[in-house]
Amino acid sequence: MDFQIQRCTRRCSVTEKEFKPGEIFYSVLISDGAAIIRQDFSKDAWEGAPEDSVGWWQSCMPAVTGKKMGWAPNDVMLEFFHELADKPEKSDLRYVLTLLLIRRRVMRLEETKSEEDSQEKLVVYCSRREETYHVPVTHPDPARSREIQDELANLLLANT
Repeated sequence: MDFQIQRCTRRCSVTEKEFKPGEIFYSVLISDGAAIIRQDFSKDAWEGAPEDSVGWWQSCMPAVTGKKMGWAPNDVMLEFFHELADKPEKSDLRYVLTLLLIRRRVMRLEETKSEEDSQEKLVVYCSRREETYHVPVTHPDPARSREIQDELANLLLANT
């Protein structure tokens, strides 16, 4: 399923105060029928995610600059994906990168299946390379998730 989620309004939905560069804030997604609604909260107004929330995360408001951050070209991301295939200790990083490549429509999710070893795997197809890949599903803990985010951002985000 694809959801259209609004961008950060740069304001607290409770106090309506504008977030300053470097300020910590929280975002939450709430299901409203068929729609997903995003709400942003200042650190002071945050009381935790509502019970009916779909998900939430903490962010830091970036500085407003003339430069926009953008992802590395798709071919660079694919090359990194291939390099990670030889590093089983980075399987969680490869899994998250796979999700990013699916989101960017570089890869297409064909199916999710459990193989003989009972390891759940994503079966994805890349039309650029005309290849199908079986990527083990991993569920990193929150601390490791943050490390993965930081590693991908450091490697694959660039000023444009």
